[in-house]
Amino acid sequence: MSLAELTRNSFQCGVSPQQWLGLCKLLVQQQDVDVGFSTAISNTILELYRLYPADPTLREYLQLALSDRSLLSNAVFVSTFIRAARDPELQNGSTLDMLCRLALNTHYTSGSSPAGSIILLTDSQVSVLSKVQDALALLRIAHSLPPSNFHHLTVSASELATLLLSCVTDMSQLTAAQAMIYLGDANDVLQSLRLPQELRQILEGFVLSLSLLMGDDAKAVRDAQMLHTMQLTMGKNDVLGVNVETDTVTCGLLLQSLVACRTCDFGAGSDLEAVAVMTGTLRWTSWAPNVFCTQLLVAALTCVAQSSAKDGHESSFSLWRAFVVGRLPRLLFALEKTLEAHGTTEADWRAAMHAALLSLSQRSDLLTQCDTVARQGKGHDSGQDNNTLHKSLIGEFIQQLLAVGIIDYTFAVSMDPMMVNDPRTRLQSEAFDHGCSIETYLDSKLTLDSSPEDTLSLLEKIRQEPGSHHCFAAVVQKRFTSHSTSLDLEHLSHLTRTLYHHDFALEILSLHLKISYLICNALEIISEYDCETVGDPQTAVSHLGDIVLFAEMVLAKFRISSPIIKDGKMYRTELLRCTSRVYQLDELSLEHKSAFATWYKAIFDSNSEGIDDALLRTTKPQILLQISATLFSQAALARQENRLDNDTLQTGMSYFLGPLLRWTLVGVIHAMLFEIGHRALVAPFHLAIVQNILCSAHCPIVVRRLCSPSCLRLLSSKRIQAFPQSPALDISVIRATCFQTLGVNKDPSCKALEDHQISPATRWMDFPKQEIREALALARRHKAPRIDVTRCLSATSPSKFLDLLWSELSVASSLGEMETCRRLATFVLAMPRQLSSAPPLLPISMYNVLPYLITAIDQQQATEKGMNTQLLVTIISSALTAALHIEWAVQTVCEEQRFVLGQPSAAVARRLAADLRAQKHSSSTSATILQRLGSSPAFVTNFPAFVM
Repeated sequence: MSLAELTRNSFQCGVSPQQWLGLCKLLVQQQDVDVGFSTAISNTILELYRLYPADPTLREYLQLALSDRSLLSNAVFVSTFIRAARDPELQNGSTLDMLCRLALNTHYTSGSSPAGSIILLTDSQVSVLSKVQDALALLRIAHSLPPSNFHHLTVSASELATLLLSCVTDMSQLTAAQAMIYLGDANDVLQSLRLPQELRQILEGFVLSLSLLMGDDAKAVRDAQMLHTMQLTMGKNDVLGVNVETDTVTCGLLLQSLVACRTCDFGAGSDLEAVAVMTGTLRWTSWAPNVFCTQLLVAALTCVAQSSAKDGHESSFSLWRAFVVGRLPRLLFALEKTLEAHGTTEADWRAAMHAALLSLSQRSDLLTQCDTVARQGKGHDSGQDNNTLHKSLIGEFIQQLLAVGIIDYTFAVSMDPMMVNDPRTRLQSEAFDHGCSIETYLDSKLTLDSSPEDTLSLLEKIRQEPGSHHCFAAVVQKRFTSHSTSLDLEHLSHLTRTLYHHDFALEILSLHLKISYLICNALEIISEYDCETVGDPQTAVSHLGDIVLFAEMVLAKFRISSPIIKDGKMYRTELLRCTSRVYQLDELSLEHKSAFATWYKAIFDSNSEGIDDALLRTTKPQILLQISATLFSQAALARQENRLDNDTLQTGMSYFLGPLLRWTLVGVIHAMLFEIGHRALVAPFHLAIVQNILCSAHCPIVVRRLCSPSCLRLLSSKRIQAFPQSPALDISVIRATCFQTLGVNKDPSCKALEDHQISPATRWMDFPKQEIREALALARRHKAPRIDVTRCLSATSPSKFLDLLWSELSVASSLGEMETCRRLATFVLAMPRQLSSAPPLLPISMYNVLPYLITAIDQQQATEKGMNTQLLVTIISSALTAALHIEWAVQTVCEEQRFVLGQPSAAVARRLAADLRAQKHSSSTSATILQRLGSSPAFVTNFPAFVM
């Protein structure tokens, strides 16, 4: 029996890889096997792959055979594999990538140079050049196969070609005819395929060497061949265009971050910082402008297509439509101006946008998905005008690109012929009828004279027309700043009340300006305002209350908890976030203690005459906001001890349900809920207070919205459900009110809540793992992945999160998803975030987590060790390079020197290089990482600390 028969029969009979390996060794020892048995084994397994594509058992057969070099060397496997890859029956993307990656991992784990690992030391240069030709053929095959996120054959084939080309040392034995053939292959690859920079450089050097070898006599022949190659290339499909449109990971993560973190320093609401991140991403990817624009637009529409349109106001579709149509064109315009300062002309950028839109128009499947979601979303809007209702999303987007001036009118009309008719939206028509711009028109309508119905109608029109969002944000910002500076509480109260009653108006502001800066203006007023010289203090306090509720709504909605820095000044948000704190009386300052005594007597004393102007003039609103929770806590305790009767308690609560004091209720309710959670049955009157306030018809809807989630979370507790029901206390009534406020259709009598409404602590701790896995799953389905790193870090420590990320990426990379892992890890490590909310992960990863990972990899088996080492090298080089470009972009675009990733990437690289050198003798993984990084010319150019 031959080794080929043994291998074929073993696989088909289900013999385990370990048993097969033992049988092969036994056969080699007992029989006089031909010296070409290694080639026979390799060819037999490759033949089986034709029948069983990407079979994992066959992969184990190969792995075990390669681990025993006496049976099969990597050089023999590479030679047989790249030759067999020309067979159409073997040209399955997953199979070829699996085989190619296996050869590469075997080489990397060997620690040997390519000569001796990728090729035999006895191979002649003619033989090596023949293998190079086979490798280039594999590269062309990789680019011709349908792209997929389940494998990255083009990357693997490029690496293999680079290694084989590095083995070419002497071409003097070639004839002119042979050199002409190799030159033609190399030129074809250079001109028709998009290659990694490292491969392109070495291939260009290869071409130059061949040209010098051929001499001047072959110049005419060479020129004719190159012309012929160019003509053939022009007749082919654009391989690059097909491939680049399949990667939604990089730009998908970028756009998801811009929208999800829109109120942070590097979110969509920040002009310069958002453009800096886009610029850094463009430089890191090394994409040409047309490629970057295509990637970005495909990712943007992918985000729209995977959004939800379940409700016209709260849907993620509405938010994504507002971003893609209303905000993204302006960011692209700002990006164009940034790039013009560094050599990209307006004509180049315009041509890039035209090419991207033409490419996007070929994605009929994606455009159809977007329009389907759009129809579902617009179906909820009975007030939609015909022009808005019938215009496609891509049509709206093109119209806004034209409006900001980054595409030509002629091109826009060619993309959307309906634009010739210039159908005005309702807002445009109304502004035109009044002879003014939209911004001036909106400014004239958002006044005290407008009725609530007219204001609501106007905001609905604005919501439906993303092209007006920027103007609306500009009007609000101008008014807010003006009214805050002049302390015009009446107009500011009207503006803030308008905004917190229309939730999507806040979403619009968050996309177009730093909404946290509005909070700074509000905080200044709230902390400094007093009514000592005010003619009508009750009206003034009521107006101030609307500003408080607006600020509390914004802080809660956008999860703003960190201090806000504006114009070099720090604004702390504790004044509004800690209003639920209940103080012991001896903790209060003299001023607070005096105010507490006076207000308690005025509200909860049956002999009191109530609240008069003198009391309001002597108490700062800030102090009243801080002591309100303590007032109710003491009142509940007094009622429990029968020092306060029920009528007096109800009278006191009625003050807080009126316009004068209702702005303090958010802190009051949260304080009551906190004490109920800690005291349960010992706090019966606290829950009654919550019911009386929250279920009152006079309770502001904004207060209910801010308190309902916490209330439902508390009511899901079994201890709370054990409260005795009475006419004065009915938990089901509280639950029904909360569900109605949040728009949840649920039976209020239920005893448990759904997982998506209230998550148990165990599920919260699992959130980081779920978030990482969901991001990988979205990438596999060609969706735009998202990962909320800041929220993950609120559930676990940075080191544990990074360790968890590595575990998931290690599994994914073993399935052939190395490129997805690289891009996801780079986003996590190199994307700048609000440092006050999330610690910088790049230094933590390189200093604290990496040494632990290297130690663990040193203990692994050869195959797993090689794959994980390669993943580490890929992540390190990509993350540091991306960090370098983003640092440069932030310094250039924002014109300020700051380390947005905690430390300069150069400093991180220097320390990493020193650590790896210190460990290279005791750790093979450290030595391999150091060697791989140091052998990359592009990486060493950016980080000279790794020069070998």
